[in-house]
Amino acid sequence: MALIMKYIESINRYMDSHSDSRTKDWPMMSSPFPTLAVCLTYVYLVKVLGPRLMENRKPLHLQNLLVVYNASQVVFSAWLFYEIGVSGWLTGHYSFRCQPVDYSNNPRTLRMVHACWWYYFSKFTEFMDTMFFVLRKKTSQVTTLHVIHHGCMPMSVWFGVKFTPGGHSTFFGLLNTFVHIVMYTYYMFSAMGPQYQKYLWWKKYLTTLQMVQFILIMVHAFQLLFIDCNYPKAFVWWIGMHAVMFFFLFNEFYKAAYKNRLMKKNAQLANGHAKPNGYCKSINAHDDLFLPQPVATATPTAATATTEAKANGTLANGHANGLKNGYKQLANGNGNVANGNAVHSKTNGILLNGYGNGSNGNGYATKLLDDVAQELTHRKTPK
Repeated sequence: MALIMKYIESINRYMDSHSDSRTKDWPMMSSPFPTLAVCLTYVYLVKVLGPRLMENRKPLHLQNLLVVYNASQVVFSAWLFYEIGVSGWLTGHYSFRCQPVDYSNNPRTLRMVHACWWYYFSKFTEFMDTMFFVLRKKTSQVTTLHVIHHGCMPMSVWFGVKFTPGGHSTFFGLLNTFVHIVMYTYYMFSAMGPQYQKYLWWKKYLTTLQMVQFILIMVHAFQLLFIDCNYPKAFVWWIGMHAVMFFFLFNEFYKAAYKNRLMKKNAQLANGHAKPNGYCKSINAHDDLFLPQPVATATPTAATATTEAKANGTLANGHANGLKNGYKQLANGNGNVANGNAVHSKTNGILLNGYGNGSNGNGYATKLLDDVAQELTHRKTPK
């Protein structure tokens, strides 16, 4: 144990001799171990203790708290973006190609140093993102990417505030705070309820924005490996490799979350078009409102089919026998056709009693019967 304490003390002495004297006595800046302890505690809480405590409890409903928290993060991120910008990057005093650290006590420089420390502090407030997931039992959101991203950032930023509070590395903070303005705005609207979901169509572009951020940080950092600039190469590698790691992690998340979902959606659409009648199965509950509704048609019953068949059969017999025996069967055939048509019309929901059972149908058949009777009487009368 004494050997470990001696080793820690030697590290602290080395850091104090090479660190920025302006931030040496600031909160959490004397040693990296308090920050490391907080980061490890965070990981333990969100991956082990938190899920265990919530296992037999109902998820907490934190809608109002989430709205307030995310709105606060938007304001905080906007303030940090402004401070980092007006202290250097948005004033024309900082070079995007090579910007050494200014260790003077110039007011603008000290403003940037303070902005760096508050940016470091903001990494702890972001732990609440994961805490809320655990309290709401959204364990699927507590991914490896999420925990690594939040767990590593305080430790990474600590080194920047301790040794290089300002200069080239603060470009990372400028981009990151801008992305967080957009990100926490999305989270805020998402927490406000389902009525705001229609305004959140740009979710996948948020992930793209985060990946673009890491590409810009990589290019901005690694360019110092090829030019002469009075900036520590160790921090070039530190920042650049962090950007590489997060880029690939976010890229894997993007492919898993969106491309696989798109393939599944296309498969559902393909299966939907293959359904009978050409109706595509609804993808979500609201799609049914926009699909064409089938027209209600009556299905012919067995009795109707039998009646129709009899009518057609009588029609055939009527024509055949009518040609052979005279008009009687033809008249019956036409009469039955009329009745058959009436029944068939009822099957289709069209009332044609006037044609089938009214004066036109049966009256016409009666007249033909009278004519046939007179013709037969005339034939039986001897000449």
